[in-house]
Amino acid sequence: MKKTILSLTLVTVLGTSANANPVKETKEVKTSESQVTWKGYKVGGSHEGTISLKSGALEFDGEKLVGGEFVVDMTSINTTDLEGDYKGQLDGHLKSDDFFGTANHPTAKLVFTKVKSTGKNSYNVTGDLTIKGTTEPVTFEVSVYGDKATASLKVDRTKYDVKYGSGIIGTAKDKLIYDEFDLVVDLQM
Repeated sequence: MKKTILSLTLVTVLGTSANANPVKETKEVKTSESQVTWKGYKVGGSHEGTISLKSGALEFDGEKLVGGEFVVDMTSINTTDLEGDYKGQLDGHLKSDDFFGTANHPTAKLVFTKVKSTGKNSYNVTGDLTIKGTTEPVTFEVSVYGDKATASLKVDRTKYDVKYGSGIIGTAKDKLIYDEFDLVVDLQM
């Protein structure tokens, strides 16, 4: 009788603890259905466009976001607010060594290092962002709803040796390009 009670107790405890620890799951991002948009600012205006996501995944413990990793195809930089020659010139300049040097650095990478829940479906994420071979920490907000996730972040390009037109190198004020640019990431899993 004692063995039966002990066995039932053990089964109950193990069964309960198995349910208390959700299974970790990696959800691959559907790159063709996801979008990364950028916006850069200069004196008197701005430019915006897209960059293609090459690969990516978010990690979950149950329904809670716990990690992620993404690779962006920097050769896909595409300006969307210009047309014709102006578009071609800006796209080419952004891919040149003055900016992202995509011939030598065709990808950028983001790896989550810390994820903190800030409410239902909302997270504060710190990650290592690598651009042009330089890795720096970034912190940003992520929202997850079912199979969709959205993040917005500001990136200081000078931390990644992207200094063309920056005020830190003495650029004339009327030619100044602001150091920070915006990224908005819309993911479909």
